Amino acid sequence: MTDQYRRQLRRSIWVASTAAAVAALSLAGCVNYAGIRSDKQIVPPAIYETKKSLPAEDGRWPAMDWPSQFGDPQLSTLIDEALAGNPTIDQARARIEKASSYIGTANSALYPNVTGSYSWTRERYSANGLVPPPYSGTWQSENNVLATASWDLDLWGKNRERLRQAISQEKVADAEAEVVRISLAASVASAYNHLAQLYALRDIEVREVKNREEITQITHGRVCAGLDTNVEQQTAKGETATSRSNVSDLDGQITTVRYQLGALLGKGPDRGLTITQPSLGDVADIALPDNLPADLISRRPDIVAAYWQVEAAIHDVKEAKAEFYPDVNLSASIGLDALGWGRFLTASSRQLSAGPAIHLPIFDAGALRAQLKGRYADFDYDVATYNQTLINALSDVATQVSQIRSDDRQLVDAQQALDAQTTAYQLALVRYKAGLNQQLQVLNADDNRLAAETAVVDLEMGRRDKHIGLIKALGGGFNAAGTGLAANTETPIPAPSDNAATH
Repeated sequence: MTDQYRRQLRRSIWVASTAAAVAALSLAGCVNYAGIRSDKQIVPPAIYETKKSLPAEDGRWPAMDWPSQFGDPQLSTLIDEALAGNPTIDQARARIEKASSYIGTANSALYPNVTGSYSWTRERYSANGLVPPPYSGTWQSENNVLATASWDLDLWGKNRERLRQAISQEKVADAEAEVVRISLAASVASAYNHLAQLYALRDIEVREVKNREEITQITHGRVCAGLDTNVEQQTAKGETATSRSNVSDLDGQITTVRYQLGALLGKGPDRGLTITQPSLGDVADIALPDNLPADLISRRPDIVAAYWQVEAAIHDVKEAKAEFYPDVNLSASIGLDALGWGRFLTASSRQLSAGPAIHLPIFDAGALRAQLKGRYADFDYDVATYNQTLINALSDVATQVSQIRSDDRQLVDAQQALDAQTTAYQLALVRYKAGLNQQLQVLNADDNRLAAETAVVDLEMGRRDKHIGLIKALGGGFNAAGTGLAANTETPIPAPSDNAATH
């Protein structure tokens, strides 16, 4: 074979290889994501009208130690205990650890992968097979040691986008853990406030038992004097028994709430029985912080979680787009391979290989396009979830504020009603003792006074419960700026572009 022929042969091989590569790339162009896109965007809070519902009042955002404002040290202790030992907190921590492991997995794809192997095989070669003498018909041992390295060049950023997606998902898990923490603290405070309400109602009923016993004694004296009949006497005894029954009912409800608190603390029901009677103080007037809608998105962990979920979806879309482009993987291996031990560690037994591997999506029956459509659908869903979360958060704050102020107005009238009904009862009782009123008037006046006093307690405790709800609605002391979860939310996250693979 002449040198000219060799050159022509090499030239022909090069031309054929180039043509094949061009043809492959041209065919790869048939697998594209043209026409698959989304125009969805997260909505900035400024677009929603909130000035009337959420006026700026120079108030403060809740602090992390917000339970202390209620003046009962036991409440703060219970919340700390719940946050330290409740299984839901452990579940949230486990989700964070799992998300963190995905970051490690995604990060490893950016670097070369090196593996090593060794094998020893004992084999008898056929005397009539392909193996020539002197090895045919004999037993031989083959030793093979091999080190292999491979590296995905990630020319289109697929692995980098997968890493960014994993980082965003970890931030989602972190924010969701804050949601769990705040919800648990608010649940403990709310249950504790309900326990305080039941104790207050029980105190009212205990006093009511004494009132009914006093009426019973007065009725007994009037019966002996011939002023009342046995009907009034039995009625008075029945009313007293009913009040005692109400006390027993409240005792049962108190025990039930204690069990609930024990569960919230992550302990058994007996832990709830050790909780002493609450001594919660009065709640101060509320004042909303300034710039509330804009700042709320960094104060509410559920909104922060929704934000990072959108961010993760963007990286998912970019990763799916990168799948349309060729993958280039470099691989190399070096090792030793020999029959027997004598020449195993010699230079002549070495084995070497190196080269690139290219993966081209030429025809996949629409699989990649379907995958990208699914990623865009996830993105649209996450954007809608973010927008709905923001709407719900604004409505939540406005609702709590409105209800608190409604309770404040009701409390003024309810207290006036209680004062009037108390005076009416006292007058009716005096007139009954003097024989000027019938027993029924006294009982009716007492029922009215009891209802008025119960209404005041319910409003006071309900207002405190709504205050707890407002603290939760305002983020419960969370601030993304201090947790590494802050993001630039001044400008809404744009929809992922449809004209580039990674940018």
